[in-house]
Amino acid sequence: MSKLRLGTRGSKLAMWQAHHVADRLREKVPGLEVDIQVIKTKGDKILDVSLSRIGDKGLFTKEIELALLKNKVDLAVHSMKDLPSVLESGLCLGAVLCRENPQDVLLSRQGLGLTSLPRGARVGTSSLRRIAQLKAKRPDFNMIDLRGNVETRIRKMHQEGLDAIILAYAGVKRLGYEHLITEVLPQEILMPAVGQGALGVEIRSGDQDISRIVGLINHEPTRRGVLAERAFLRVLEGGCQIPVGALAEVEAGQLHLSGLVASLDGTAMYRGTIEGSLDEFEELGQSLAADLLLRGADKTLEEIRSLGG
Repeated sequence: MSKLRLGTRGSKLAMWQAHHVADRLREKVPGLEVDIQVIKTKGDKILDVSLSRIGDKGLFTKEIELALLKNKVDLAVHSMKDLPSVLESGLCLGAVLCRENPQDVLLSRQGLGLTSLPRGARVGTSSLRRIAQLKAKRPDFNMIDLRGNVETRIRKMHQEGLDAIILAYAGVKRLGYEHLITEVLPQEILMPAVGQGALGVEIRSGDQDISRIVGLINHEPTRRGVLAERAFLRVLEGGCQIPVGALAEVEAGQLHLSGLVASLDGTAMYRGTIEGSLDEFEELGQSLAADLLLRGADKTLEEIRSLGG
């Protein structure tokens, strides 16, 4: 196979990710041609509505997955945090690349850190996960719904006079905005989204030729860690957007998984950790989720679902 068709969203960050994957594939398969095809998703078209209102099930992936199923592209590149925890029938994860720093970062107009921001500071983010955890730390914050790509959010911070915005470190770094980071937020303050910082390559199930090529750029420790986080999320979510975070860390064949479930206002917070063999990634994710549910997270999730969250 000498040519592959790669499907991606068209944002600057998505294009960076697509070219990154294409370059890695060309390194592994000299002479391979990769044709990048831009596909617009629902999430790219609806920019004036909060994510929590429209839901995020395949918001940035569905149209790309449809192109994959219809054989219009051979592979799709996604931010793993955008990929639904249950893939469409007929599709599978062909590779997960080595993960970038998964943490969230604070960008402040005044160069202030989280604890230094003034009382009542206006902080921009559309993520329920970020809102809940920030409110637990700083209940005085005035959270402002903020959508758009990385460049748009940075521009809106200045145009709308926001005191700060919260973004994923990976996207900020990949687009060359590291110099704007005021503070990298540790997981004790802000647990990352499931899969944050990792890139996934989705392919058709059973397509052995594509699977063999894509598998050359897979980073197995990252893949298993991210799949543990996704197993954790799959037990919890129940079809709605909820404030959930998780982070898997791999060392010496062991997988350490941390997870969090929070109420929308951050007043209830359930955290847990579990450790085990890297081979048990699926079981570890499921066990940690079950533990948090038993400790009371089930009631918090029921309350969120009753609100249509």
